[in-house]
Formats: sequence, structure tokens, C-alpha cells
Amino acid sequence: MSQLQTINFVLNGQQVNVSMDDTQQSLLSFLRDSVRKTGTKEGCNEGDCGACTVVIGKANGDKVKYKAVNACILLLAQVDNCEVITVEGVQGDDGALHPVQQALVDYHGSQCGFCTPGFVMSLYAHYRNRLPADRQTLKDTLAGNLCRCTGYGPILAAGQAMYNYPEPKGENTASDAAVLTQNDAQIQNSTAEIFSPKTEEQLQELLQKFPDATLWAGGTDTGLWLTKKLQHLPRIILLGKIATLNFVKDRKQGLSIGAMASYSDVIGIIAEKWPAFGEVIRRTGSTQIRNSGTIGGNIANGSPIGDMAPILIVLGAKLVLRKQGQQREILLEDFFIEYGKQDLAAGEYLAEILISKQAEQLEFRTWKISKRFDQDISAVLGAFSWEDDEDKIANMRIAFGGMAATPKRAKATEDVLRDNIVTEALLDKACQALNEDFTPLSDMRASSSYRQEIAASLLRKAFANKPVSLAKADEVSS
Repeated sequence: MSQLQTINFVLNGQQVNVSMDDTQQSLLSFLRDSVRKTGTKEGCNEGDCGACTVVIGKANGDKVKYKAVNACILLLAQVDNCEVITVEGVQGDDGALHPVQQALVDYHGSQCGFCTPGFVMSLYAHYRNRLPADRQTLKDTLAGNLCRCTGYGPILAAGQAMYNYPEPKGENTASDAAVLTQNDAQIQNSTAEIFSPKTEEQLQELLQKFPDATLWAGGTDTGLWLTKKLQHLPRIILLGKIATLNFVKDRKQGLSIGAMASYSDVIGIIAEKWPAFGEVIRRTGSTQIRNSGTIGGNIANGSPIGDMAPILIVLGAKLVLRKQGQQREILLEDFFIEYGKQDLAAGEYLAEILISKQAEQLEFRTWKISKRFDQDISAVLGAFSWEDDEDKIANMRIAFGGMAATPKRAKATEDVLRDNIVTEALLDKACQALNEDFTPLSDMRASSSYRQEIAASLLRKAFANKPVSLAKADEVSS
């Protein structure tokens, strides 16, 4: 398997060929410094403010699928065989303003203008995908774009009005998906240190040769290693072209999620099966982050504050781990060994997440607690599942993120609740057991005492609406 030497993509309707001299270069850096598309702004440089938002088109069958992403934490190499649209490429007929731009002008959606290109691009992706123009859908679209001047009222009004303008006859984009797939023969021998395998077999060969290489999925976490930690990653393996890792399948035995499936890919089916789980995903990052970030990446990075792991643990999820010539399945809860250490052998990678059909029958609750409602890292995430056995609780599973060095089950608390009728007295005892399960740290997001109190409050909330629970307290105690 040879290294990636050159990449090809379509930029605002024009074919571009770029030599990969700098494997760490971001798309934002390339746009601003190399081709002077300075309408794309650098703000936070970590995927929070949305000033760097661009629209990426990828071949999806015989069509092109468009999505808004953060250019600041996207490697330039990730847009190989893609279409990139910046604010300079958004226009209406005969050079006139696009309906999105005209609506922002007419509804006074811009003042200082620094954030405006990012808002244009987020709304443009919304427009191209013909998403509903109601306020809540628009709020979700714009949650990753920050404005400190105008306020969101006029911007939301512009979004609601953008479909009222005449639709442009032709967009300055690649309308033919074939344009985005014709440049496949660009893996050449070179001294570059970035790889872009197209199959798991190629990935396995690379990991056998370079077991310490950085696996790069969406880049919503690893991107910050470059922009904030200023690390240099000696070898990067991009996973975006491996189709067998990017899928969501609802099978007879349960839900199967490829490690490269993005949050946006899974939110629909997850919300249908577990609405509370879907709500956590909706509040995970922004639209731009959910379009890039992957479920597998959130798990494999092993963060103690990753939102997916506690939820999947209480749903009894399993992981499929592969390496050359081998495959094994483990429970997700057994994957996390200690802070920064996961159960991954040299050359092994996370391929698939499995949730059994039985998990759809569980009583399930989950809540994310953070300082900001949208686009914030959790201080605490609590997840709860159980089966009702007449009036008693069976198969109790509780897991928290943000309470320990890894996502962790509250086993002492589970033991208190299991096979019992829930009463006020039992909940008091269970909340005390949380002190046996966890000794959380204090940090910038929350104090230890706050985390402990929140965990106890979420435990009580999980059973607040249980029909047979608290009403039988006197009967049980007697």
C-alpha cells in the first residue's frame, strides 16, 4: 500500500490537483493561504464558531450529497474526490446573489460580517438539501454558527424566507457524481506520510506495517491535536474511503453501525428506536460536527466524557474489532481499561458497533448535562436501562460519563435496585451507593460535588414516571 501523493477535487466548479507536500494542512489553511478564498474565516480553529463553514459534496450513487462542515479541523487530504463549495462559489443566476444571500440582506442578517460567510454556507447546505424552513430545524442547522452582533432573530427570519425567492437555474457546482469518482488512480509511491486506503484489506496491511499510525475518522477530535495541541502526527491513515466501515443496517438480530457512520447518518434510526438517545445526538456538537464526527471515533478515542459510550453500554452494545486475519467481539463496557488505554491490540481497529434487537424492548432513559444546551461537552451524562418484571426491576444497567477516568457502570447502585420495587427509601439507598461507584474530579466543567449531586438527581429522574414505583412505598416498607 503506497502513500497519498496528490489529491484531486472540485473547488467552486473547477477541477483542482494538489500535491500533498504538507500532510498536516487543513482545508481552511489551503483555502485562505494557497488559493486566497478568504471569505472562509478562521475563528476558534476548533470547530465551534462556524466561521470556517464550507459545503462538501460527495458522490452518493449517481447523485452528489451536500453537507456543511468545519474547514478548520478537516484535513485537506480528506476532500480528495470531493466537491468543495466556499462562499465565493455561492451565487444566483447571472452573477446575482443566491436566495440565501439575498434573504440575509433583505432581513438584515449581517452587521460586522465576520460570521456571515459561515451562516451563508450553513443555510446554503440547508437550501441545497431542501430541509424544512421552520424555526426549530433552522436552529439546529445554525447551532454551530456564532454571531455576536446581529442576534439570531434576523438570521432565522432570513432562513425562513429563503425559499420564497426564485430558485437559481443552475448552481456553480459539480452536478455529475462521476466527476467526483474519476480520479481514483492517485495512490503513488512517495515519501508522504498520509494514507487513504479504500478497503479494509489495505487498512490491515498498513496497520501491520505501521501499528502506531493515527487512524483519522471525521477529525472532530484529532483535528484539535493539530490546531490546539500543535502536534505533528508522523503517520496518518484516513478512513473516509472505506465503504465497508460506513453503514447503518437494521437487521433481524439488531442494529449494526459501521465505525465510520457519522452522527448525521445514524440520528434518524436511533431517534426512532430510542428518542432520548436521538436527543443526545442532536445536542452533540453542531450540524457541522455531526456531519463529520463518527460513532466509532467517539468510542475508539476513549474519552471519559464521550457521549456515546455510556448510552451504548446500558444498551448492551458489542464492538467488532478486526486486524489482519482476525476478528473478535467484546462488550463495549470491557473496551475501556483505564484513562487513555483501550482493549485494542497492535494492528487492531474498531470496525462495527452491534446493538441487539432485545435492547429495543428495554426501559431506557438518558440525559446530557452541560453548561450550554447546544454544542457543549458534557459535565455528566447518565444512561439507564432495565426490564420490568411485574413490579420489580430486572437487568438494571446504569452508566455515566464524566464521573470517572473512563465511561463506567454504576455496579453498586445497580445491585441496590436490581430485583426490587422502586420506593423512596430504595432510591435513597441507591443514591448513597453512587458514592461507592464514583469519586469524580473537579475541573473547568463541574466540581466533584456537583457531579455527584447531578448523578443522584438523574437516577431519581429515571424512575420519576415509573407507574408502580413510589406509590407503593408504604406497602413495601410495611
